[in-house]
This record gives sequence, C-alpha cells and structure tokens, in this order.
Amino acid sequence: MSASLPADGVEQRLISVLGQQIRVDVRWGSGVPLVVCNGIGAALEVLDPLVSALDPDTTVVRFDVPGTGGSPNSPLPYGFPYLAAVLRGVLGKMGVRGQVDVLGLSWGGALAQQFAFQYPLRCRRLILVSTGTGVLMVPGRPRVLRRMLTPRRFLDHRYASRIAGELYGGSVRRDPAVVERLFDRQLMAGSRVGYLHQLLAGSAWTSLFALPLIRQRTLIVAGTDDPVIPVANARLMAHLLPHSTVHLHPGGHIDLIVDAPTLAAVIERFRRA
Repeated sequence: MSASLPADGVEQRLISVLGQQIRVDVRWGSGVPLVVCNGIGAALEVLDPLVSALDPDTTVVRFDVPGTGGSPNSPLPYGFPYLAAVLRGVLGKMGVRGQVDVLGLSWGGALAQQFAFQYPLRCRRLILVSTGTGVLMVPGRPRVLRRMLTPRRFLDHRYASRIAGELYGGSVRRDPAVVERLFDRQLMAGSRVGYLHQLLAGSAWTSLFALPLIRQRTLIVAGTDDPVIPVANARLMAHLLPHSTVHLHPGGHIDLIVDAPTLAAVIERFRRA
C-alpha cells in the first residue's frame, strides 16, 4: 500500500509500464484485491456505481487502457497478451502483491481471461460479465455491432442515450438517459486511435481453445436481454471452463453498472465462497 493516501483511501496515479502511460485508481482496503477490466472505450469513472456497491473494505483496482480516459494513446496497436503484461506491471508498481481476483466486463472480459491464462499464479478467481470468447463467438445483432465500430457514443452522450436501449438492452430500455448520465461521469473522453486499437485487439483474439486450460474458479454473469453478447456465449464458456458457475439475470449488457447493487451482491457471494 502507498505510504500516504487521501482520507478516503483512494490513490490515483499515472504510471509508466512497458512503454505505456496508464492511469490507475486504487481504493485501498483489505483481503484479496479485485481488479476490474472495463468495456471498450470506457474510462474508469464509468465503473463508479459498481465500486460503490461493493464491500467498502475491498481493495479495488481499476485503470484506463491506452487511449481511453486519462491514459495516452499507445504508439502502436497491441494485443491482449501484451496488455495482460501491462496489467501485471501496473499491479506491481502500485504495490498490489499476491493473488488478485479479476473481473472483466465486455471487452475487458477478454483481458481478464488472458490475464488468468497468462499469469495463473497471480489470479485467484475470475469473474466474466457480459463477455465472450472473442472473434470466435456467437455474434450480436448486426445493427448493434455496426454501432460498436465507432466511439461516437462516448463523444456524444445524447447520441448514446438515443441508442442505449437498442445497444445495451435490459433496464436501459426503460431509462436510456441513465447511459448519458453514466458517460457524463468520465473526466476525459478517449481518442479515436485508442478505440481503434481496442477494436483491433479484439479482432485478432480468441480464448476458445484456451478456456479448458484455465483452472481458476470462474463466475460467468450474463443478461438474457443483451444485444451485444448473446446469452449463448455464457453457456459456451461454461461448457469449456472446468470450474465455472453461471449466473443469468433478466437485464442487458451493462446491468453490472446500471443495476450495480444487485450484481455486486452476486459477485461478493462468489468471492467469499
């Protein structure tokens, strides 16, 4: 833990790891730390509702990938194995020692899977939310996937609100303005180059053949109304992961954030079991 912290126990730094400048936020607590890997294009502030809903004594690590939020662009495109190495370096430089639990939301689920496979001694448990196996997966609806090819929703939050129900499904259909409010939390919007690099990383990666080798206990959380990642992907991952549990809920792609108290309780039970 850092020697001097603000009264709220939150430390935020911009650190250099493997040639990247990464903005990191750590809420220091106790027990096994929880590392949260965010969805494509989203800055770490978008995760505020989840962090607030978790046990306040839990150490929570979140970060902006290159070109997102407060992390500058990567000079070159990257893949998930490299980004997993960056994450390991981030944890080391922030003084997060020993094993961690890794949660990945959507695009961040790919990074979480890669980290668990690449650094099994560092990862105690794996939590995969609204995610799949990468390029080899059951695809979402074509119109929805076309909207995902551009970062416009992160730059124009009113546009994000207009398409939120169609894009994210679940409870957002009833209150699409929640997405505009959520994205307004971001201190800095990501860049188009950063978004492109994230798209490229996802387009060249699959975990389909590696999942049987992941030995960590894994919680798979999926919404039955997710237009981006159909629920069939959760069932596929559960079939391939040898120590997995599936939790299905009636919500959509980002209910981990918009209905954070409900799903945070599921995550807490899994981590304590």
